[in-house]
Formats: sequence, C-alpha cells, structure tokens
Amino acid sequence: MSDKKVNILLVEDDYLDIMNVERELKKINVNHPIHVARNGKDALNMLRGSEGEERISPAPSVILLDINMPKMNGLEFLAEMRREPEFSHIPVFIMTTSNEETDRFAAQKLNVAGYIVKPLTFDSFNKSHSSLDSFSLFLDLVKLN
Repeated sequence: MSDKKVNILLVEDDYLDIMNVERELKKINVNHPIHVARNGKDALNMLRGSEGEERISPAPSVILLDINMPKMNGLEFLAEMRREPEFSHIPVFIMTTSNEETDRFAAQKLNVAGYIVKPLTFDSFNKSHSSLDSFSLFLDLVKLN
C-alpha cells in the first residue's frame, strides 16, 4: 500500500446524487478525500487553482463525472481537461442518467475509463457487466494509488 495521497474529484450538480456517491463509497470503505464541483467550469478551476478555487493537490487520481450539468457539461469539461497535459492522464468515469448511445460514443472518443448509469449503487453491479467492469477498474485505481 502506497503512502501517496489519493484525491477523488466528483463533478455533479445534483445534491442527492452527491450524497449517494459519498454514501456508497463509504459503504465499501473508500475513505479518500472527495472534492465536489457542481459543474465543469468549477471542476476545471479546482484542477487549475484558478478563479478563486483552491487547487486540488495532489491532482485527483480519479474523476467521477456527470454529463448533464449547467454552465459547462461533463463532455465539454472532459474535452477541455484532455487538452491539458497535466490532467489528460487522469482516469474519468462518466456517471449519468443518460443511456443514449450518442453520449456513450462522445465519452469514449474522449478516452473515459468507464461509463456508469445512475443511480449509483455498488451492491447492484451484477445487473450490468459494463458497470461492474467500470466499478472494478475504479476500485483498482483508487486502491493502487
């Protein structure tokens, strides 16, 4: 086990979804700091330490990202983040209520690590192999860092 600090960035505008993610992570003993941004613009500011936002340090080991948000949606955030060499390597898991193929295709083009349809419940992953695979990869990334 490494002593390296692991940060998680949750980019989500829905308060209930934020509480749900935090609760589900605690249930499976993932106790790393969770930094919450309410839209893509705030998330970029938190990564960069700009526009009055404190910089997340060290940079997040993983990002959980909603697609549908105000100001800057998840796909816009992801495209912008991938253009910055300092952050382009960070694994991103899309969390959304959208099951649209166009959203999945757009997310895959932006090199996402996984795609999870909300509501997020880690004890019901056996219903979806893609969600199970995404969740397993998420846990591996969090525990290896």
